[in-house]
Amino acid sequence: MNDGTGNTITVRRYSGNDADAWNGFVRTSRNGTFLHNRGYMDYHADRFADHSLMFYADEELIAIMPAHVKENSLCSHNGLTYGGLLLSDRTTTETVLAIFAALKEYLLNNGIATRIVYRPIPHIYHSYPCEEDIYALFRNGALLTECKASSVIELDNPIPFKGRRRLTAAMKSRLHIKEQKYYTAFWKILDTRLQSRYGVAPVHTLEEITLLHERFPESIRLFTVDDDNGNILGGTVLYVTDRVVHMQYSGTTEEGRRTSALDHLYEYLIKDLFAGKRFFDFGISVEDGGHYLNSGLIAYKERLGGRTVTYNTYVIDLKTTDR
Repeated sequence: MNDGTGNTITVRRYSGNDADAWNGFVRTSRNGTFLHNRGYMDYHADRFADHSLMFYADEELIAIMPAHVKENSLCSHNGLTYGGLLLSDRTTTETVLAIFAALKEYLLNNGIATRIVYRPIPHIYHSYPCEEDIYALFRNGALLTECKASSVIELDNPIPFKGRRRLTAAMKSRLHIKEQKYYTAFWKILDTRLQSRYGVAPVHTLEEITLLHERFPESIRLFTVDDDNGNILGGTVLYVTDRVVHMQYSGTTEEGRRTSALDHLYEYLIKDLFAGKRFFDFGISVEDGGHYLNSGLIAYKERLGGRTVTYNTYVIDLKTTDR
């Protein structure tokens, strides 16, 4: 497959021997984060039939795609918050169109999949404009199947912060913010909260989040609010990238909700600790792929200054598209 500039696009499946090249590409790409590092991706390798792909223009690696195969679909990647193509500075729009053409040919000729489930990386994570894949999705007749609303604060121009209630200096003096190295105590609070309210467990087990924190201690961080006796009232696990602070988990005790402990924590994280980042992402407030909006949850995030960025999923049916 030719990219229009004389270069031939080839597709190769990732193997363990490619880990250094893969991770090096993630670091220098326009849109990759630590979630695409193999040290993160491979922690749940037993749950997904990995079929990540590497794309070359002649001998130069120009794109990678975290992916796995499920039934008749190539998915990019259901085990990650976002996936899609990671692109280098030199990868142009014409080249990405050629990459999609080469990808379709590779999947059909090898009997791997008859459709692509594609989850692009939201623009807030891009170090430089990087939506060539969105254009290629349009050109290939992709159907938008999920649209998940996530509440994001632009930290250099935030909308005024309004918590559930105004905390006085005396109230704040009894709340103590700490960064924790160990997750056990908070995970019990989080699990109890999720089970009682939604009937679900955290996506990660305690063992998994501990392992990932050990591998990426600067990127996966836990902050708690404690009372004067050292009891945890609430906390949040953050995924920290170069531009974005993403709230992966949050939870409180009953006493923490009564004292608005998380309001105090969020205000500190947003206004002080991470003020130098570009975005603070509170995470999604939808279910069923976006068809159900949790109005109370998103209203709270919007009072804190969040406004919507979408996390989307597209499907390309390779049996019907000929573009």
